[in-house]
Amino acid sequence: MVDLGTNFIYDEIEKDLKEGTYTRVQTRFPPEPNGYLHIGHAKAISIDFAAAEKYGGKCNLRLDDTNPTKEDVEYVDAIQEDIEWLGFKWDNVYYASDYFDIIYKCAIELIKQGKAYVCDLNADQIREYRGTLTEPGKESPYRGRSVEENMDLFSRMTAGEFQEGEKVLRAKIDMASPNLNMRDPIIYRILKAHHHRTGDKWCVYPMYDFAHPISDTAEKVTHSLCSLEFENHRPLYDWVLREVGIFDEPSRQIEFARLNLNYTLTSKRKCLKLVNDAVVSGWDDPRMSTLCGMRRRGFPPEAILDFISRIGVSKANSVVDFALLEHCVRDYLNAKAPRAMAVLRPLKVIIDNYPAGQTEEIMVQTSPNDPEIKAPVTFSRELYIESEDFEEVPPNKFFRLAPGKEVRLRGTYFITCVDVDKDENGKVTAVHCTYDPETKGGNAPDGRKVKGTIHWVSCNHSVDAEIRLYERLFDVENPSDEENVGDFIKNLNPGSLEIIQCKIEASLANAKQGDKFQFVRTGYFCADKESTPDKLVFNRIVSLKDSYKV
Repeated sequence: MVDLGTNFIYDEIEKDLKEGTYTRVQTRFPPEPNGYLHIGHAKAISIDFAAAEKYGGKCNLRLDDTNPTKEDVEYVDAIQEDIEWLGFKWDNVYYASDYFDIIYKCAIELIKQGKAYVCDLNADQIREYRGTLTEPGKESPYRGRSVEENMDLFSRMTAGEFQEGEKVLRAKIDMASPNLNMRDPIIYRILKAHHHRTGDKWCVYPMYDFAHPISDTAEKVTHSLCSLEFENHRPLYDWVLREVGIFDEPSRQIEFARLNLNYTLTSKRKCLKLVNDAVVSGWDDPRMSTLCGMRRRGFPPEAILDFISRIGVSKANSVVDFALLEHCVRDYLNAKAPRAMAVLRPLKVIIDNYPAGQTEEIMVQTSPNDPEIKAPVTFSRELYIESEDFEEVPPNKFFRLAPGKEVRLRGTYFITCVDVDKDENGKVTAVHCTYDPETKGGNAPDGRKVKGTIHWVSCNHSVDAEIRLYERLFDVENPSDEENVGDFIKNLNPGSLEIIQCKIEASLANAKQGDKFQFVRTGYFCADKESTPDKLVFNRIVSLKDSYKV
């Protein structure tokens, strides 16, 4: 479970328990099933579940399915999978639609009290009548309808007599309120859409701000924890529960700062555009900020929870550096991921004085922590090394392979470059070396030292693999800030994905989907879901280099 330390939410909960406002703690995570969860949801999930666990309470998953035109069972299943992947387990699964009858009953109660009315203004007119932050709104000409007329009209709305947008039910509060959310908000609208759970039973559906407090309290939630953008909605939350007046223990809303991560996009609408326009391969594209995308890329859930723990819980919005998330991923994998050798951009090395046809098994360390845990890798006369590990005309302080220079091959011998083969364009196609058989294991008996150690794979004992090198999807810190940087699509990083063919040690052919490795000197990689024994595919999770300043 994630450790959120001490924070203001816990202070408020403890105050409520001490004062007897509540004798127990119950929370809920209430996503709308209209898209996939993203990294921002990981913070909300952690806060909801951690608070319940800390105080021995319950945390439910509640799907806010009040808008059937945008919701799908696909998203319901994906949400549950993501929460479980993070390591959390809810007490019960509920839906806002479970409470449609009681929410409807509450609307009737408000009408009877003269605190709700049916309005015929269209959406543009309602927006116009609402006023601005500096100017009060105007009352709807339908605000004075009698209780009897409102009951009749709402009943006819429910029966499907009117078309979508023709009428709405609004709370009667205060059109001059400084809080725009209190200026007679819409609480029910007509939607003639099939619902994934209730079918065609309803053609009127509650708005979120009306359904949410009622669902919370009907479910016996004590503390409704939500992100800071709902702070201005809290007066309406409290008004609904107070004016409905049918609950003995109304829920309490507490807001926290949402997770804003630079170089990422979390808007479901914009993420859907990326998917629909085939900018990405799907919701689980490893460049996406979705949890399923991060899972596919290879981000461990433990690293994500460590990241959430490090940023903590605050009341003030801020932007977190994506490099911190990468740092947490790298930190976890450095301690957990087994080591293996892979050559991403191969250059052939021929060891001229090594017997042709001879091979030997070299034991190399695979454990990140225990030098005694090793596995065999086949060594032969012809090898592949990284092309960047050789320079025909080396720059100053280049300690890798070059004509006349000696380097160590990881876990095995010293080799010295003696010649090169080139094609008709002058490009080096192979490097000829000699080896010192006395240096097996990586040390010279005469005590001489080399400054460079490079990795390798055998030409005839390696396997081919497709490597997908992922970078950030956007090349600006705030890709969704359209006012400043224009259409967010224009902010895409053209180098966010590079696909290369490489050579990897033969043992990696057995990697299963999700298996993670450190490719020595290269980075951390994960077997992709598209990987098969006939076509191995690995995603780069993060590079070895850490740009985050601790």
